Amino acid sequence: MLTNIETVDKLRGLAIAKARKYETKTIHPKLVEEALNDGWEILRKNKNTIRIKRNKSHSVLLEDRVWCLLYRMGFTHLSMAGGAILATLPENEVSPKTQIDVVGIDESIAIAIECKSSEKVSKRPQYIDELAKHAVLRENIMKAIKSQFPIEPHRVISLCMFFSNIVLSENDEARAKDHMVTVFDSEDLTYYESLVAQIGPAAKYQFFSDILPGKRIGNLAIKVPAVKNKIGDSNIYTFSVSPDYLLKISYVSHRIKGKPSDINAYQRMLSKSRLNSIKQYINEGGKFPTNIVINLDKESLQFYPVKQEGDDEKGVLGWLDIAPAYKSAWIIDGQHRLFAYSGHEKAKKDRLSVLAFEGLLPSEQAKLFIDINSKQKNVKPALLQELYAELNWDAKQPRVRIGAIISKAVQVLGIDKESPFFKRIQRAESSRDILSCISLTSLFSIIEKSDFYIAKERHGNILEYGPLWAGNNEDTLWRTVYILKNWFQTIISNTKTEEWWNKGRAEGGGLAMNEGVIICVKVMRSVFQHLDSKGYKLIRRDNEDIFECIKDYAKILGDYFGTLTEDERRLFRSLRGIEGQTSGMRRCQKAIHDGIPLFNPPGLEKYLEEEKAQTNKKAKEIIDRIEKNLNNIVLDELRAEFGSEESEWWMLGVPKTIRKKVTDRFEDDDGKRGSKEYYIDLIHYREIVLNNWQLLEPILAFGKTGNKEKRTAWMVYVKNIRNIVSHHAGKSVSLEELSQLQEYDEWLTAKMSGQQSNNDNDG
Repeated sequence: MLTNIETVDKLRGLAIAKARKYETKTIHPKLVEEALNDGWEILRKNKNTIRIKRNKSHSVLLEDRVWCLLYRMGFTHLSMAGGAILATLPENEVSPKTQIDVVGIDESIAIAIECKSSEKVSKRPQYIDELAKHAVLRENIMKAIKSQFPIEPHRVISLCMFFSNIVLSENDEARAKDHMVTVFDSEDLTYYESLVAQIGPAAKYQFFSDILPGKRIGNLAIKVPAVKNKIGDSNIYTFSVSPDYLLKISYVSHRIKGKPSDINAYQRMLSKSRLNSIKQYINEGGKFPTNIVINLDKESLQFYPVKQEGDDEKGVLGWLDIAPAYKSAWIIDGQHRLFAYSGHEKAKKDRLSVLAFEGLLPSEQAKLFIDINSKQKNVKPALLQELYAELNWDAKQPRVRIGAIISKAVQVLGIDKESPFFKRIQRAESSRDILSCISLTSLFSIIEKSDFYIAKERHGNILEYGPLWAGNNEDTLWRTVYILKNWFQTIISNTKTEEWWNKGRAEGGGLAMNEGVIICVKVMRSVFQHLDSKGYKLIRRDNEDIFECIKDYAKILGDYFGTLTEDERRLFRSLRGIEGQTSGMRRCQKAIHDGIPLFNPPGLEKYLEEEKAQTNKKAKEIIDRIEKNLNNIVLDELRAEFGSEESEWWMLGVPKTIRKKVTDRFEDDDGKRGSKEYYIDLIHYREIVLNNWQLLEPILAFGKTGNKEKRTAWMVYVKNIRNIVSHHAGKSVSLEELSQLQEYDEWLTAKMSGQQSNNDNDG
């Protein structure tokens, strides 16, 4: 016996309540204080009662969202508040009762749903027991539905579980499949909510397709007159059919849905404005002269030719017998024209012209989609990049097929909840934001250019495969995902590095961006090359063994990132292009070399030597420019304040101790440089500034706060760097020190050019 079920026409009030993110109730005024302490807030005060509300709990909100989804999909019966109650024995006998969170009954399917949620992302230890408990309900639910809601043919019973913030392992998902329980997560729920908002009740057929793919639909088999022909090697059929019928058997795998296992997705998400304009066109009696292009599974159709006169090479007349099943017709082109009929009164009356291909491979469907849409509307380059996997999954050329594997691997990393790249790979259908800022193209390119898959090649023939090749497309895909996911996961296992990674492209971020990710992949490539030079044959190892070989290198790299200061992070973020990526890679390689001395990639020592020479050279150029600018600023201000004659500015503006030191230098050199002003040392300018603080503070004080010693400390920093450049042979200025010098130089130059006001010393 299944109770607490009602027809949807009596559940409008419940639907309004469940659609809210908060719950409400009316209480006596004396209970207000207790309610407020329990998290409620006052919504309104009535004459004798108080109406209060509070946000729904995470678990209640999930159940209500799932219930509302089924309500908006147009199920005929739904469970009421508190869920459905299943009793296994007749009404007059005592029976244990089972509560089911959401039950929905439609004309062909009945669904029993359990909802499980967590406030924070976590695993669920009790999952196996919950799954088993839900699975055993199938037979009793089936009996109850048959007896209480009879229909011929009998409804199909489906069991589902919705999870929010709960991570299921591959083994968990396999168990659900064994129990014939369909598992959905919050991403699926969001997708279906978006879809039903766009197309209305027809969204349930997409939902059914994911629950029962290939399941035959009772009483819906049809036979239509059709013309059979060929395009290339493919059989095609031309016929007309009602939109109502086609909606029930059709499936569109939208790319925004983003399931790792969904290799066949090539469609863009529906546009609501476009749907509305087409609906208006239908309302006005409009007809569509062009075909809806679909692909039909071979198993779902049979063609019976009829006798005809004339040449049959141009087409064979006959009857097309379609035994419809969920997900048997894939929409290649025309999804907006079809879904505009969802819930429309003309869906059963009108007819759509259909061009149906028979048994096209997913890659062929994707090619056809591109061919059609590139003629009508430009296909974004980003979408073409995403479709690379579908277009070339079965390619004969190894490099092209490997490119398809890489494209799919990057996309899987972006939608795998346990991946560091989850929601960070920018998709063609999404806009760039703080987290979603790593382009598929940049990550694809750096992986493709490596020797991860092809180690040696001659005249297009592969002589030796690389470490990530696993023998076939599928295994190589999952090896790539496994290695990259764990390489980056280990890097960010350092708490400070993880904090940096989580900032994305926000203020203070820079690691989880294109250049940062590229640098990390380049470092991984050098680790593979190092291991190969030491005799490791990684291609012969399984995925876990390969990662064990590189794990320590990733750990050291992550710890190195964790030591970087804010200034060093800014410098890392500023690295751009090939030169910047190479510089970042070499710094990372050096950090690993310091921890594992045997790791000494070719070119590292030479690069570091050249970098040392370059940083010293650049530092000297900057320091010379700073010293010249200081001379001009300080002496110009002193002359303007005290007079241009040396007896004026020299005696009144320069402290006696500095005058004595400068005079001694002048005498020792016999004045070969000229006047005494050319013998003022870099650090002397600081003493002059401190002695004339009121005059020079607005111009030469760095930063907005602090005393004059702190705000002139930058000159000491410049002096110390000059000592390294001038007096310490064998010692080099670091990239971080050079970056700081450049900041002071740019600030001082801006001061001289008047780009900064006297109060704009922002440091």
